[in-house]
Amino acid sequence: MDGKARHHTLGGLLRGLRARHGWTLKEMSERTEIPVSTLSKVEHNRLTLTYDKLLQLSQRLNIRMSELFADPAETGETAVTARRSVGRMSEAVRVNTKNYDYYYLCPELRRKRMVPVFTRIRAKSVEEFGELVRHSGEEFIYVLEGAVQVNTEFYDPIVLHEGESIYIDSNMGHAYVAAEGCNEALVLAVCSSADEGLLESLYSLHGDNEAVRTTGPETRERAAKPPAKRATRGTR
Repeated sequence: MDGKARHHTLGGLLRGLRARHGWTLKEMSERTEIPVSTLSKVEHNRLTLTYDKLLQLSQRLNIRMSELFADPAETGETAVTARRSVGRMSEAVRVNTKNYDYYYLCPELRRKRMVPVFTRIRAKSVEEFGELVRHSGEEFIYVLEGAVQVNTEFYDPIVLHEGESIYIDSNMGHAYVAAEGCNEALVLAVCSSADEGLLESLYSLHGDNEAVRTTGPETRERAAKPPAKRATRGTR
């Protein structure tokens, strides 16, 4: 068996992972709470790990389980692509739904790992919003105007005011609504995921029946104004 073939065993991959971080067996044992003798046997291909132990390993090392099976040659530094995109509101893709107006920035970049979006929030309650949404990755929300009530699956609702922000796991059910006494709010959202289809996944959440995606002069004229201050009370 050649060196490359030997590497494609759990033992070889574990040994490579440890070497990349410069850890001794004892250090890895302390980090993972798996005995040194067990790790040694795995590295020498005399023992394998159960799913529970693999999950424990990935959680203790704060890495995805898929990385335990990745060839180091495939996980080296990412090549510099020199991608750049200036995010102008006049060039954003606008998506209207019953709860939000979205302005997707830098739309010409494909397969983005990070999606910046200006979002105007109109829904005023979870009941009005409907079912909580979920998608892969994580997201950061910064309140630009008004106040936002953040509703999540595992936490009590919290109200954020202008200049405040929140970072959440997007796989957790969530909904943003205008806080009590606020007619609508504007936030800057940044969604991020290892899934290169993140943007398509976000688009799919809008639903074909309620979303209207528009570009062109009329949209550009409207989209150029979202960050401007607007009344937070009164009739929409």
